[in-house]
Amino acid sequence: MQKHKEITNVAILGMLGNIILLFAKLIVGFISNSQAMIADGLNSAGDVFSSLMTYIGNKISSKPGDKDHPYGHGKAEYIFAMIISFSLLLVAFSIFRSAFNSLTVETKFQYSNWLVVVAIGTIIIKILLFIYSRSVGKKHNSLLAMANAQDHRNDVFVSLVTLIGIISGYYKIPLIDGIAGILISFWIAYTGFIIFTDAYSVLMDTTVNPTLMSQMAEILNQIPGVDHIDAIISKPIGLNFLLIVKVSIDANLTVFEGHEISDKIKSELMKLNNIEDVVVHVNPAQFHPEQMN
Repeated sequence: MQKHKEITNVAILGMLGNIILLFAKLIVGFISNSQAMIADGLNSAGDVFSSLMTYIGNKISSKPGDKDHPYGHGKAEYIFAMIISFSLLLVAFSIFRSAFNSLTVETKFQYSNWLVVVAIGTIIIKILLFIYSRSVGKKHNSLLAMANAQDHRNDVFVSLVTLIGIISGYYKIPLIDGIAGILISFWIAYTGFIIFTDAYSVLMDTTVNPTLMSQMAEILNQIPGVDHIDAIISKPIGLNFLLIVKVSIDANLTVFEGHEISDKIKSELMKLNNIEDVVVHVNPAQFHPEQMN
């Protein structure tokens, strides 16, 4: 599928870009003893892992449905997104510890023009990767591609903080370099937490949002033959949802007429975004609400 091919490209480009930045940042960071640049380099190491998880998760989620997985393997996206969130939290802790030690133990920061070059180069590369990943994510409504886009966007701000720390070192204010490293660790931890909560919500079968639920109820109430809605139940299937709709219809209708109403319900709801399948169950209406008035 074109979708999975383009998401694979997002992952591969992310891995190549992050590997190049990883070595550039760590080499320059350790030579100059810049805690902000070292922290940024460790962040790139986490980004390499995230891109790898994106590649594997996309490969698994692209598999079609089979006997054991009739609705495909879409939830693999969320499982691997949760793995990415754990890696980000570990990277954040490592960066925080390193930066905090730089504040408590005196270190000698050596300014280098290469620090500025690497930081600015990172910002440019990450902006380009962000634009590409976001375009693919929006085009295919892909969680993995959008997660990569969010990661690249975060890296732009992280590298800006790194640049501030570098410039502060040039003006002989090395304390800011350590503080910049700590701020980076907080940002990465926050991103990891957000990704974790998003993945957790889907894996725990969170239902569709109230706005979409109201929209579905409005559609059902406008379908001829539907007496009233008994229940609308949703179950996440990857990025989409399986709907189980229970409605009551006139008990005197024939099976054929009831089947036509069911088909109409499924047809209308399948027009909505992110709906994978609709299962309709009809109950006999024991009375019509208007007759109670």
